Amino acid sequence: MASVTYDKATRVYPGADKPSVDQLELEIADGEFLVLVGPSGCGKSTSLRMLAGLEDVNSGAIRIGDRDVTHLPPKDRDIAMVFQNYALYPHMTVAENMGFALKIAGVNKAEIRTKVEEAAKILDLTEYLDRKPKALSGGQRQRVAMGRAIVRQPQVFLMDEPLSNLDAKLRVSTRTQIAGLQRRLGITTVYVTHDQTEALTMGDRVAVLKDGLLQQVDTPRTMYDKPANLFVAGFIGSPAMNLVDVPLVDGGVKFGGSVVNISREDLNGAGTDKSVTVGIRPEHFQIVPAGGIEGVAVTVNVVEELGSDGFVYGTAQIGGMDKDLVVRVPGRQIPARGETVHVVPTSDETHVFSTSSGERLSR
Repeated sequence: MASVTYDKATRVYPGADKPSVDQLELEIADGEFLVLVGPSGCGKSTSLRMLAGLEDVNSGAIRIGDRDVTHLPPKDRDIAMVFQNYALYPHMTVAENMGFALKIAGVNKAEIRTKVEEAAKILDLTEYLDRKPKALSGGQRQRVAMGRAIVRQPQVFLMDEPLSNLDAKLRVSTRTQIAGLQRRLGITTVYVTHDQTEALTMGDRVAVLKDGLLQQVDTPRTMYDKPANLFVAGFIGSPAMNLVDVPLVDGGVKFGGSVVNISREDLNGAGTDKSVTVGIRPEHFQIVPAGGIEGVAVTVNVVEELGSDGFVYGTAQIGGMDKDLVVRVPGRQIPARGETVHVVPTSDETHVFSTSSGERLSR
C-alpha cells in the first residue's frame, strides 16, 4: 500500500487554450478512499488517467509512495484500474478474466487459481467462475472487473465511474459493496464520479474540481456543512443548496423579514459589496404560521413526495425579486401545488458567501 501525491500536476491537451488539470496539489494518505467529483469536463477523469499513466503530465509531478511515477509507463506503476465499461474479454471465462494479468506476469497456474478463488469468495462470484461475461448481469460484470483488480494486489486502486452503467437500485447496493471492500483490503483508492451522492456516501475525503482547478478537499461532513465557495455549495447536496443574493444590513443580512446574524470579522470579508449570497439547505427552513413578520411566503410550484419527507419547489419574493427556493417538508404535511407556505431559515444553519468572489465568509 502507498500514499499518492499530486505535486502541482498539470495537463494541457495539444491545441487547448487552458489546462484540463491546472496545478493540482493533492495528498492522498495510505489506505485512504478519496473521491474526485465534479461536473463533466472538470478534469477529474484526466487527473485519474494522469495517475494511471494514460495521460502525459506537462508540468509538476505525481508520486506513489516515495516513487516519482510522473513519466513511468502504466505497467510499472503498480496500480489497477476499474473502468466504466468493465473492459472484460468476452471469449474468456470469469476466472480467466480475473487471472489474466497474473498469467501475463508469469505467475504459476496454482497460485493464480488460489488468488482468483479468494477474490471470487470476497465478491460472491464463486459460482460464476466458469461462465462467460455475456451470461452475467451488469452488476456481476462490474464485480468481475473489481476481482481482476483485487487479484493483482496493487498499491493503488483507480476507479473511473465504475457504477454509471448500472441501474439506480444496483448502483446503491454496489457502491456499498465497493466501499466496504476497500475498507477490508485497506488499499489506497482514487475514485472518480460525477454523482455527488456517491461521493458523499463512499469517500473518506472528497475533492471537488471545476475547470481543472481544485475547489475544496475535505471529509464529506465538512464539505456539506462548510462548503468553501459558491460552486461547492451549489454542487454538493441533493437537492442543491438555496443560494440567494440579499442586501447587507446592520448586524447581518436581511432574508425576507428576518435578519441572519453575521460577525463583524465575516462582514469584513465582503469588502465593498453591498450584498452577499446567503446559502440555506432545504432541510434548514422552518415552516411558520402565516402572518408572522419573519416568514418568507413561498408559492408552491412543484412537490416531490418521497414518503418519509418531501421537497417543495416554489417561488418567493426576496429583496423585491422573485427567487426559486426548495424547502424540505414532513412527509405527512405536504402542501398542494398553488398553496403558500411561510418559512424562516434555521438559526446557525445559514452559509454566507461573497457575491463578487464566491468565497465563504461565515465561519
